[in-house]
Amino acid sequence: MARVALISDTHMPRRGRALPPACLERLRAADLIVHAGDWSDMAAVELVRAVGPPVVGVRGNVEDAAVRAALPETAEVELAPGVRLGVVHDAGPEAGRLARLRRRFPGAAAVVFGHSHIPLWEVAADGFAIVNPGSPTDRRRQPRCTMAELEAGPAAGGGGAAPRVRFLAVDAPAGPLADGLVRGRRPARG
Repeated sequence: MARVALISDTHMPRRGRALPPACLERLRAADLIVHAGDWSDMAAVELVRAVGPPVVGVRGNVEDAAVRAALPETAEVELAPGVRLGVVHDAGPEAGRLARLRRRFPGAAAVVFGHSHIPLWEVAADGFAIVNPGSPTDRRRQPRCTMAELEAGPAAGGGGAAPRVRFLAVDAPAGPLADGLVRGRRPARG
């Protein structure tokens, strides 16, 4: 089972020189860190890389030249056999977003994006999901600073299982977010 820490829109150093302690704790405990862009500068990239687990990251729309040169616009990573994760910063307008990201990442079970700073998890009937972890450093108009954790593993029979996502508030008091604080639709529990 792969444990993936999802963050985006850290905007460092403008929104702080360090990630919140609760965020760092979850990043250190992960098997993989995914950052969906808007780091701002290479010092922020290096700070996240220094946490320990491998990092998959993309550039956002506020990066300096060094970050734009160092990071791709999109990325994909295999989390488990048959479970691919796509990553992009700006997923475009809300209308049609799920279908648009499915077309852009046809082999992915889920796509992580950022840009809005709004935590979101939307799941299609077939299990394809899109996730925005929010921001651990810049809540904007949201009630809390957030990140997400995704777990994915192989399903019975060798196919990929639908990833599971949970959102965490990383400002004080830190902890799992109540369902009402995350926008979007979740899959039905069976």
